[in-house]
Amino acid sequence: MTNVTQPKGTSFILIWIGQVLSIIGSNLTGFAMSVWVYQQTGSVTKFSIVVLFTTVPGLVITPLVGTLIDRWDRRWLMIAANFWATLATLGVAALFFFDKQRIWHICFLAAAFSTSSAVISPAFTASISLLVPKRHLGRASGMMQFGEAASLIVAPLLGGFLVLTIKIYGVLLIDVITYAIAITTLLVVRIPRPAAHPRDKDRNQSLLQEAAFGWTYLIQRPGLFGLLLFLGATNFTVTMSNLLITPLVLDFADASIYGTLISVMGVGLIAGSVLMSIWGGPRRRIYGVFGYGFLLGISQVLEGLRPQAWLIGIGLLIGGFIAPVANACIIPILQTKTLPEIQGRVFATIRMVSWCAIPLAYLIAGPLTDKVFRPLLYENGSLAGSLGKVIGVGPGRGIGLLLIVLGIGTIMTTFRAYLHPRLFNIEVEVPDALPDRAAAGA
Repeated sequence: MTNVTQPKGTSFILIWIGQVLSIIGSNLTGFAMSVWVYQQTGSVTKFSIVVLFTTVPGLVITPLVGTLIDRWDRRWLMIAANFWATLATLGVAALFFFDKQRIWHICFLAAAFSTSSAVISPAFTASISLLVPKRHLGRASGMMQFGEAASLIVAPLLGGFLVLTIKIYGVLLIDVITYAIAITTLLVVRIPRPAAHPRDKDRNQSLLQEAAFGWTYLIQRPGLFGLLLFLGATNFTVTMSNLLITPLVLDFADASIYGTLISVMGVGLIAGSVLMSIWGGPRRRIYGVFGYGFLLGISQVLEGLRPQAWLIGIGLLIGGFIAPVANACIIPILQTKTLPEIQGRVFATIRMVSWCAIPLAYLIAGPLTDKVFRPLLYENGSLAGSLGKVIGVGPGRGIGLLLIVLGIGTIMTTFRAYLHPRLFNIEVEVPDALPDRAAAGA
């Protein structure tokens, strides 16, 4: 095992600080790029294409990334991924400085972020069980969620101000600085290699054969596979509902109210993250997963029920609060049920399958809204005289109806998952791969 110069708990904290700052910098860049793209094109379709570049490239490389994480030094993989994103950001910053930027440059930067994140996220997640005692995995996941939640609040608050004062290339340079900090923290720590090593026959497999291992591992464990399907279903409804909030609110309110509501969601994210950082989650974490599904469905129904900001705010607050709670239950389940030396492949497979629902939601949200649900609740729509008397009529009410349908679907999916005995008993039937003692040497 690799020697370390500091306790592993300290190593986790240092890496976490670097990654939080890097996430904040990337979200600042994402905010600035989103504003620029929409101002330049005025097209929701072109904007959606750029958004797809933030997801699809990472999904494409994820299976091979999982294999590399298990084969190679995870710390150096994270350093390389951060360095790659730094170079891409510097290049686009130079283009903005010389006023040579184009839309495809932003797509390139989005793809660089996507591929970098596809390496860093599973590599860090697969390393946590080597750096943190088993009993603290829930708290560690809560801290990770806190960093992401904080970035969602900080980026919108600072992004507009920074774009006006230091221009877009200045924002990009801030992002470069945060990447440099993340790389520095990784250089001064050590991430131990897993104590166990892959079997000799596994070492002779090709990258593609090893990439398929994560899929095989999950299928052979019905509880874990059921959790994967549940994640895919909820990712789909969450992604679509998040996309619909913007037009839903702006159809009856102004941008200031919309910004306030997004901040309310951010407050919920922070509160849930702090709770899990302190508490660590319930003894049976699967209850936290099911609670997330039921409350998520309720929040989506509340958001669509009436065109009232306070009602939507309650829904967003609930949705924001339960997201880090769910992640801080799901991630430790996966970490404790998977050997450290195969976590890269398993987590990469989970990321790929569950995230495939995200671009699907991006692609069908617009047509489903404009062609199906909006016409139903126009003033002369087929549901205006019935359901319209309850939830209202007008362009935004079709979106509200879709949110209600998504919420009911989420609740039904969660109820079905609750009745799945292999998923319900996942923490009992699937043996722990980590010992009850603290992570080795922690």
